Amino acid sequence: QVQLVETGGGLVQAGGSLRLSCIASGRTRSIYAMGWFRQAPGKEREFAAAVIWSGGRTYYSDSVKGRFTISRDNAKNTVYLQMNSLKPEDTADYYCAAERSTVVTSKPADYDYWGQGTQVTVSS
Repeated sequence: QVQLVETGGGLVQAGGSLRLSCIASGRTRSIYAMGWFRQAPGKEREFAAAVIWSGGRTYYSDSVKGRFTISRDNAKNTVYLQMNSLKPEDTADYYCAAERSTVVTSKPADYDYWGQGTQVTVSS
């Protein structure tokens, strides 16, 4: 099993920045990729970004590309999501997820482990 704990959410004004962190523990060697998803009220959970744990290759959704940066620190078993130029439509609960499969996808169902989520609110 892998346990994931997110921190770093909060309230920020439009145009501001936040950095989310996700610490992984347990059987972290089984992780192939880590992803960040978000879910706004009344909407489905959507993919934001992913990073391959060992190689570092990154993937982004069109809605966050150029504004968000995903990175990882293998020594600390931590993945980050740096969010810049935040918009009110970025308001959501943000979830960290880990995938064992060697194919990185944007589908929540393909991820094996999930954190409890952290709330991000962007005011206009």
